[in-house]
Amino acid sequence: MIRNDVAPILASLRKHKLTAFLLALQAMFVCAIICNILNLVTQRIALVSVPSGVSEERISVVETNSAVTDANWVAVHADALRSLRKLPGVSAVAAIDSLPLSGGESTFAVCSTVESFTRAMKSHTFAGPGCMQPAVLSGTQGELSTLGLKLVSGRDFLPEEYVLQDVPSAIISRSLAEHLFPGKEPLGQTFYAGSNTDHPIRVIGVVDHLVRPNPRDMASSEFTMLWPMLPNESDVTYVIRSAPADRDHVLHQAVSTLQAIDLNLVIPSEKTQTFAGMRSNYYRRDLAMIDLLLMAIATLLFVTAAGIAGLAKFWVQQRTRYVGIRRALGATRRDILTYFLTENLLIVGTGISAGIPLAYALNALLRRAYDVSHLSGLILPTCVLVLLLLGQLAAFGPALRASTASPIDSVRCRG
Repeated sequence: MIRNDVAPILASLRKHKLTAFLLALQAMFVCAIICNILNLVTQRIALVSVPSGVSEERISVVETNSAVTDANWVAVHADALRSLRKLPGVSAVAAIDSLPLSGGESTFAVCSTVESFTRAMKSHTFAGPGCMQPAVLSGTQGELSTLGLKLVSGRDFLPEEYVLQDVPSAIISRSLAEHLFPGKEPLGQTFYAGSNTDHPIRVIGVVDHLVRPNPRDMASSEFTMLWPMLPNESDVTYVIRSAPADRDHVLHQAVSTLQAIDLNLVIPSEKTQTFAGMRSNYYRRDLAMIDLLLMAIATLLFVTAAGIAGLAKFWVQQRTRYVGIRRALGATRRDILTYFLTENLLIVGTGISAGIPLAYALNALLRRAYDVSHLSGLILPTCVLVLLLLGQLAAFGPALRASTASPIDSVRCRG
C-alpha cells in the first residue's frame, strides 16, 4: 500500500510546494541544531562523569593561607599534620598543594627524553611525541593512601624521597603513562620536567585514575602525576581521610585544631568542605549548562512536533473530500492512515536527510571556534531516529481522525 501511495502523494505535494518545503526546512534545521546540542550535552556529561580516582566519600578538605611570610612552613605543616592525625575518626591526613577538581593547578613541560625536550623547545610546543604538559600534585608523606588512589603497578614513595626540590621520582596516572611512554612499560622510565634536563625523574608507580585539578577536555583530563615535594608555602590544602559518617564532625574539629596551632592562619569557610562538595562546586556551571541545553532540545522538539501536527491537521481538513472518495471506492481506514503517515514521512525524512550534512558543517564551525568534539557515531542516528518517530507521532492524531471519518460525511464536505 505504501508503494501505491507514493505517486499520488508526490502529485499532491506538487500542489503544496511551499508548505511542504517549509516543513522540510524546519526538519533540516532542527536536525542539525539538535544533533550539535546533543553532542555538547554528551561531551559535558562525559567530562563531569570522569572518575577523580580519589575516595570521594571519605575525604574532607581544608584550604589554608597565612599573612606571615617568613615562617618555616615545612615545620608548620608537619606540626599541623601530627595534630590532625590525633583527632578521633581520622584515618589518614596529608598536606597537598592542589587536589583533583580544585580549580588551580601546577603544570610542567614534561618530555620523555632530552632530544624530545630540545625539539619541543625549538618548536615552542610540548604537544608533540614524547612531550606534554601534565598537572603536578605535590604533597607530604601519605598523600597516596590519604587520597585513596589505586596503585596498579609499582610502589608508594619512600620517606627519603620527600624533598623540597629536584624530586627523584614520580607516580603517574595510567593515561599519562600511555601517552608519555607509548608501547613501553612505564615503571623505571625517566622523564624531564621544566627546563632541567640534568635531573631525570624516575617513574616508580602508576595509579589507575587521577583527574587533574582543572580538567579542560576528555583527552587530557587525566594527564597527572604525584611528586614527593614537601609544601613550603603558607598556601596548602590539608586532606583528611575518615569514614563517610564522620566527615562533617572531623572537618569541624580539624578547623578548630588548625586555628589553635596558628592564630594567623586564614581558613575561608568556602574552602572548608568535603570532596563531594568540592566536586559539585567545580562542575556547577557544567551541570547548569547541561540543564539549559536539555531544555533547548525539549523546546525544539515540542515546536517541531506542534508544527508537524498543525500541518497534518490542515492537510487532512483540506482533503476531506479526497478521503471520502477513497473510502467510498473501498479504501480501508488503515489505507487512509498509511497514506497520511507516508506523506509526512517523505517530507520530514527529506528534511532530516538534508539536515545531516548541515549538522556536520555546523559541528565543523563549532570546533574551529570552541572546544567541541566531533559528532560521535551514535549521536547522528539517534537524532534521526528521534525526529522521525516524533514526526510520525505528531502526524498520527490527525491521520487517525481522517481514517475514522464517515465516507458519506467526507464526500459531502467541500475540499
